[in-house]
Amino acid sequence: MHTPDRAISIIELLSKNALGLPLSAIADELSIPRSATHRLLADLREEGYVRQEYEGGTYRLTAKVVAFGFTFLGAAGVTAEIQPILDRLAERTGELIVLAVVDGERLLRVAKAQGARRGLLYHQDEGPEVYLAATSNGHAWLSCLDEEEALQLVAKQGYNRPIDGPTAPKTLRDILKYVEATRARGFAKISETYVAGTSAMAAPIFRPGTRRAIGTLSIAGPLLRMTDEHMDSLAPTLFASAAEIAEAGSELAIFEQAPSAAVR
Repeated sequence: MHTPDRAISIIELLSKNALGLPLSAIADELSIPRSATHRLLADLREEGYVRQEYEGGTYRLTAKVVAFGFTFLGAAGVTAEIQPILDRLAERTGELIVLAVVDGERLLRVAKAQGARRGLLYHQDEGPEVYLAATSNGHAWLSCLDEEEALQLVAKQGYNRPIDGPTAPKTLRDILKYVEATRARGFAKISETYVAGTSAMAAPIFRPGTRRAIGTLSIAGPLLRMTDEHMDSLAPTLFASAAEIAEAGSELAIFEQAPSAAVR
């Protein structure tokens, strides 16, 4: 792994650990010698990307990294074109809305809106990459791929994690059942597969005039509110918002513009 790759890996690791990590944990997690880790962290600190509260303390990302993200989203048109659509959907549903975009062989969360103002709230604390095996966004994207490609992506990322929800699919065959059901109804629907006590639904976002998925849009919330029947009733609203995003923003930089693998 080259030095720039190692530096990026450190930033990615710290992005998942908001409270910071000590040098030893960073080195061990990334399999980088501690002397090299120390040099990389020193460089990142000098450039303003990480900070250390005191000598020997943990390392954390600074707001500079976050600022880059906001700057890109603004320049890419997400703030002006896409976020208002997410906010309106959150207001209508009263739940957490998440937009994810296809990025090669990954599905990445790029924007969200929280509609609930009181009572039970659902906050997603996972990193940017969507876990395909047990999330509504993951199932929505997989349903747009042929079976072989879908299984390859799931196997590459991994599945059946010990922290999955109580009803999470345990085998590739179980995952395929969810994907096939998603394809049949046009949107994904899960209950307690990802996080206990929560449900979610998601629809693909297709490039206008095609059946090529460029992203997914989900609604998630507590199981008490997001019942199976309620999710069915929200489907038309979800489809409408996904279509609105496709129409308003499919040419934005956050979405892949090059032709991708064959989809259904």
